[in-house]
Parts: sequence; structure tokens; C-alpha cells
Amino acid sequence: MTRPIHLLVLGALAAASAGCGSCPCETSASSTSTTLGSHDDTREPIRVLRGRASYYADSLAGNPTASGEPYDPSAFTAAHRSLPFGTVVRVVREDTGASVVVRVNDRGPFGDRRRILDLSRAAAEQIDMIRAGVVSVRAEVLELGE
Repeated sequence: MTRPIHLLVLGALAAASAGCGSCPCETSASSTSTTLGSHDDTREPIRVLRGRASYYADSLAGNPTASGEPYDPSAFTAAHRSLPFGTVVRVVREDTGASVVVRVNDRGPFGDRRRILDLSRAAAEQIDMIRAGVVSVRAEVLELGE
């Protein structure tokens, strides 16, 4: 009896994401060459944006994002107003140089036009911005989503 293809794909993704070890990373479903959460991705950016980043409130966990995925505070994801879903972005905190790689899966932030990204809790922790709440960042687009 053959297994459905989606079970094989899920198994392969689970195996691939289990082996990082040095950082709290996950493997992107859209690209096996991208490690979300990574702080040492050295690819050249396609485009660079500058502005401020905030992060999602923990109370939003489980709520659907604009892409349809539920918000997971432990995933390395972000919201941007217009970048395609699945776009991979390296976020660099301007004052410390700390960085994290995230995948766009939501729309926002809304309101203050200086804010260009809303980060997941895990991404915000990776660049040590929890206490500050909002920080200046450089968003380096590494891969455009579909």
C-alpha cells in the first residue's frame, strides 16, 4: 500500500528541521537552502529596506495570519505590508548587528508607517528586542516568495 505524497513530504520536512543543533532554527518549506532563524546566512540581499520592527503579542497565538497559517510564536515569521508570502528576509537590528532570518506569512504592521515589519516572538527574541518592543532594523530580502 502506498502512502499519500503529503505524508512523505511532511516526514522529509520534519527530518530536515531536526538537525540544526547550534541555533533554534527551522527549515523553510519553500526552500531547502534557507534556514529560518539563522544568524549566519551570508547570501547577498535582492533588496534592502530600512525602518522599525515590532513584534506580535503572545495573545495572538493560534489566530490566523493573512496567509491562512495560524500565528505560531515559536516560528521564525514576520508580517510585511506588501512582500509576497513566503519571502525570506534577514532582519538586522541596526544598533547591535544581531540578525535573524524570517519568512513573511502575514500583512502589517499597520498604523505607524515607520514600522516595516512585525516579527514573531521567536524572531524578536533572537535579536534581543523583547524589552525594547520596537527597534530600528535593516530588512534584507534574500528570496522572493510566490
